[in-house]
Amino acid sequence: MKAKKTAIGVIFSVVTTTSPGLLTECFGSGLGQPAQTADQPAVARRIGAIKAIQGNTITLTPDSGPDVAVTVQPNARILRIAPGERDLKNATAVQLQDLQVGDRVRVRGQASADGASIAALEVIVIPHSDLEARHEQEQQDWQKRGLGGLVSAVNPAAGTVTISVTSLGGKKEIAVHGSKDTVFRRYAPDSVKFDDAKPSTLQEIQPGDQLRARGDRSADGSELTAEEIVTGSFRNVAGLVNSVDASAGTITVQDLLSKNPVQIKITSESQLHKLPPEMAQRIAMRLKGSMPPGTPGATTAPNPGSSPTAGNGEQSGGRPGAPGSGGGGMGGGGMRQGGAPDLQQMLSRMPAVTMADLHKGDAVLAVTTQGTATGGGTAITLLSGVEPILQAAPSGSQAMMLAPWSLGGAPSGDASQ
Repeated sequence: MKAKKTAIGVIFSVVTTTSPGLLTECFGSGLGQPAQTADQPAVARRIGAIKAIQGNTITLTPDSGPDVAVTVQPNARILRIAPGERDLKNATAVQLQDLQVGDRVRVRGQASADGASIAALEVIVIPHSDLEARHEQEQQDWQKRGLGGLVSAVNPAAGTVTISVTSLGGKKEIAVHGSKDTVFRRYAPDSVKFDDAKPSTLQEIQPGDQLRARGDRSADGSELTAEEIVTGSFRNVAGLVNSVDASAGTITVQDLLSKNPVQIKITSESQLHKLPPEMAQRIAMRLKGSMPPGTPGATTAPNPGSSPTAGNGEQSGGRPGAPGSGGGGMGGGGMRQGGAPDLQQMLSRMPAVTMADLHKGDAVLAVTTQGTATGGGTAITLLSGVEPILQAAPSGSQAMMLAPWSLGGAPSGDASQ
């Protein structure tokens, strides 16, 4: 298995991934685990991925800590379960030779004194191929039934979060309903990985947060009953590059909104792309057409009946739609239902660039983590070649923003979006 407290419209595209945290829940702390009496030796348990297999020895890379050598005992039971199972009633027995590198396993047995090895009496496995299949299904479901926006209000008593969904054509309010069965997750303050998202609650959600939810929409599209809600505190930056420090892995951008320099860290996880000039010009023209009359740079909006780009981004046939911004799900090939292009998927296919391609004076749009007290935010997505867009919206208040939800995979995004 997406800024805060700004008026900038945010475009979402989330994808989920099967994170270690989710797998820990899947295996469960008590999954198939018999009660232990006081006179029995302590039983160790490790959860992780198989790094190597040689004979009856598995090299296990746990979710935290160093690798562990697991010796599977002759009388050990080895069971296969499907992703999402919470008990062993549907488990099937498999052989050691059925396990493969990359499979997720939970092993139980007697650990050595130094904890570097375990004599395993039980191995429960979720095959890597099953995880990949589930990930693909979840990705498609997020695209089909997901939406995202900026949190405008939270009602804990009613279990409802109201989000403001923004497209190039305007805004609408959507009520997202949670329940006791809704899964809540929240991004870490300075991580670009969905795997680092932590279990959360409705009470942690605040106005100004960015939210992505997956569930069933009401007939009029004004409400969603959520199965899963992912939130985070991200920051959108639009402005000109002041400096580039390749050795430190940072760039400084003069932000149009705050009027202050903003330092952005670039890591191997950051996605850097360049917008082709013709696409930047098209987006700029649409921005001008969507601005209220009288706004500097605004043009007369097209007659809704005379152009395929008429209407807002979530309903029209031609205007780039905000992924997850309402009105129907997303189809394949970067197209929304009804034929509108999925902007985030289009952006993900733009030419990749590096820090060496960024220079003082370049116009950029970026989504970053909120950052910490000791450091600036880390770039999730950064797009250069956006001079026409910033010229169309010089105040930054109408600038087209990128998606923070392409984390942990392609959109959503993963996005996961």
